[in-house]
Amino acid sequence: MSASSPKTSPGNFFEDFRLSQQIRHATPRTVSAGDVAVYNGLFGARFAVQSSDVFARAIGYRQAPLDDLLVFHVVFGKTVPDISLNAVANLGYAGCRFLKAVYPGDTLNAVSEVIGLRENSNRKTGIVYVRSRGVNQDGAPVLDYVRWVMVNKRDEKAAAPADKVPQLPTAVDASQLGAACPAIDAQAYDTVLAGSPYLFGDYKVGEKIDHIAGVTVEDAEHMMATRLYQNTARTHFDHFTASQGRFGKRLIYGGHAISLARALSFNGLANAFHVAAINGGRHVAPLFAGMTIFAWSQVLAAAELPGRKDVGALRLRTIATKDRPCADFPLKTGDDYDPAVILDLDYWVLLPR
Repeated sequence: MSASSPKTSPGNFFEDFRLSQQIRHATPRTVSAGDVAVYNGLFGARFAVQSSDVFARAIGYRQAPLDDLLVFHVVFGKTVPDISLNAVANLGYAGCRFLKAVYPGDTLNAVSEVIGLRENSNRKTGIVYVRSRGVNQDGAPVLDYVRWVMVNKRDEKAAAPADKVPQLPTAVDASQLGAACPAIDAQAYDTVLAGSPYLFGDYKVGEKIDHIAGVTVEDAEHMMATRLYQNTARTHFDHFTASQGRFGKRLIYGGHAISLARALSFNGLANAFHVAAINGGRHVAPLFAGMTIFAWSQVLAAAELPGRKDVGALRLRTIATKDRPCADFPLKTGDDYDPAVILDLDYWVLLPR
């Protein structure tokens, strides 16, 4: 039997990572209006700033910027072949900041640093913590975030790197928000065209919002979305292999649930036009095709930004559920999450003042 060519890569397994390892990721990606159209067709986001060049220019943008989460997913996708090709699951995020607006025609690259490692007690998997940064064609940072992912070991008996779990921020400070949002002309912000009269000052800390609508996830859609980001994680695509694994079927990329929840949040938060930061997130339970996603949000905090009178920031906690409407705001039963909860996301958004 002939050996497989060494020119192909099986991806990195847990024992291949080292603390402080620096990884430059392939492939540079020039994002286009076509990418924006596909993304909008998959998720149906309706935020006016990202939907209309005319609207965006009127308030101070060069043109309609890319949806913030599309930027996140493209940068994330660059990291997958090196970080999570052999992942069991992506577990969470911290300290994610959007640092510069991205427009059609910009080219995105990504680099990562391994900042933490911990072998699991079963010795079959381990947790890898990485800080990833997306930069544009000029080398200017557009996104910076930490994520941690459970990765399979190639050999259960292989020696694992020494454990180190990094200290991560619980939230991005409000003083660090707004770099990706130009100074806007709040007087030119048309709330009728934006879809809601409610601005920054109309929301109260503790307020809960049921986003009402549900969206059913289809296999073709989540696979198309993940391809859009050039995310090669085999658990999303390879039914032959996934059918023999823990769940017996393909697992939907966790970012798909985030984008669906963000799109659903338009009903109640239509003027929250910019995701400025993601404080933390947890994929509480897996998502599979055929499930219907619902969402609700709570305002955790409100903050003015230093030196800015045009926008204010709301810290939101958005909960997404599977096959469970959110009129009663499902979250936890005792110390455990409600069985319907699949996503718990803590993030900052900007609204006009």
